[in-house]
Amino acid sequence: MVRYAEPGAVEWVESGGGPLIAVPETVLPFWAGADGDETASDYDRACEIEDHVGLLPVGDSAALVFGDEPASTSYLADHNTFVRWCAADSEDELLAGVPAALATAEWEQEVRWDVPGTVVLFDAAWPGHDSTRADHVRVALPPGPYAVRAAQVQPGPETWLGLVQLRRLPG
Repeated sequence: MVRYAEPGAVEWVESGGGPLIAVPETVLPFWAGADGDETASDYDRACEIEDHVGLLPVGDSAALVFGDEPASTSYLADHNTFVRWCAADSEDELLAGVPAALATAEWEQEVRWDVPGTVVLFDAAWPGHDSTRADHVRVALPPGPYAVRAAQVQPGPETWLGLVQLRRLPG
């Protein structure tokens, strides 16, 4: 697999060309990825998400699909944000642009995501039970409802990134 994000300050997850997905650990066994005998696999369903983010039912929960493009993605807990590396000369340059990007982002409409706890970010083609055998990041989230919003931002002349921010809702 070609690596676009070099190892550095944060852990990046990449895909083989399709969407990335964040699946709650409690329902990982129900995500079949590209496997299965169905007419449309879970991976096919994830590929149908045309927006920057979307939700797909998985077991008794939902997975967050990162649509649009297969950009290297990491989670920055201090910003409650998944950052997607679209263009930058270095990881340092990309990460330095995050605060400005968050301050100037023109956010798309939010979706509500009910999270039962920790989620695993990985390539949607992988079955959930194999997700930890490939690039993946575990994101410890307190259980509860979240507002999820996305934006594409250019914080510098040669730096483009995607943002997927989580905001905990009361309840």
